[in-house]
Amino acid sequence: MSYVKRLPANKHSSQDNLIAQPPVGVSRRDFLRLGAGIAGALVLPPAFAKSAAAQERSLSLSNTHTGESLKTTYWVEGEYLDDSIQELNTILRDHRTDDVYSMDTGLLDLLFVLQSRLDSKDIYHIISGYRSPATNAMLSGKSRGVAKRSYHMRGMAIDIRLQGCELKNLQRAALALKAGGVGYYPSSDFIHVDVGPVRSW
Repeated sequence: MSYVKRLPANKHSSQDNLIAQPPVGVSRRDFLRLGAGIAGALVLPPAFAKSAAAQERSLSLSNTHTGESLKTTYWVEGEYLDDSIQELNTILRDHRTDDVYSMDTGLLDLLFVLQSRLDSKDIYHIISGYRSPATNAMLSGKSRGVAKRSYHMRGMAIDIRLQGCELKNLQRAALALKAGGVGYYPSSDFIHVDVGPVRSW
């Protein structure tokens, strides 16, 4: 079994909660559900609205480098589930260094919404999730297509393909969300999505 290094948690999300503490007389669960609804209404793009109403959010992933697969429900009724989030962080680790990083929950939600938009429950094939600074420096030295300040190093980007979905259709659906960056790499059979500024290439 390989040794998995865990890096300090990334406490910031692209969809940070807008409310800090529940008022007196309101349960934590009801407060979080309310907070999630407000955050969705004020922050998420319009295309997210339908999926934001779901009571559960689940993802199925397969890491193309390690052979690991995971199917997990990571959000239920306004709350992210710590154990499931950690499982997602692990499967999305840097496979070259085994560094595990706290992925941005906004990125996980983007994957969920993208799949919902395509009316798919198939598995995502992961080409690259988190990327350590050492790995990113090595890759950027070999290819001009790798950004030196990649969002992969901040847990805010992922390279994917979706089983049963044409790559062009996946790209179009991602672009329609207007939720961040979208890169199209047909020769390598994947798209890049991130929760940085809206842009495409």
